[in-house]
Order: sequence, then structure tokens, then C-alpha cells
Amino acid sequence: MKEITLTPERREALCREVQKTFSVAFDETLSDFRAGEIVDLMLKTMGPAVYNQAVQDVRAHLQGKLDDLDGEVWVEGGV
Repeated sequence: MKEITLTPERREALCREVQKTFSVAFDETLSDFRAGEIVDLMLKTMGPAVYNQAVQDVRAHLQGKLDDLDGEVWVEGGV
């Protein structure tokens, strides 16, 4: 599987969210570096599972659409 990467803007937003969470929940201030390390760790450890779940969700959605295809486009009397 390809490595999961983020745009710089998304990574910065996630780092700010981690910093905010640690500040509120644990009364701890994280440097930009430490927040970035946590984001990187989460991507490395949780990213593949989240990605695989998303693929399965899309597969199920598309399969449902394909299952409905005959009912949507079937024309009676075809040869």
C-alpha cells in the first residue's frame, strides 16, 4: 500500500487540533514538533486501518449501486 501523506495545510490543522486536545484534556502544552510527531505516529499506526475501512465502505456502496443497476436500466423485450 502507498504511504498515506497529507497536504501541508491539513497536517498543520491536525497538529493544531492535537495541541488543542492535549491542552484541554491533559493541561499540557505541546510544541509544534511534538504535535507533528503524534500526527505522524497516528498516520503510521492508524492510517492503514482507516484507509482499508474506507475502501470497504466504498466497495459496499458501489456494490449496492451495481445490484440496483438491472432494476434501473433493464428494458423488457430485449433480445
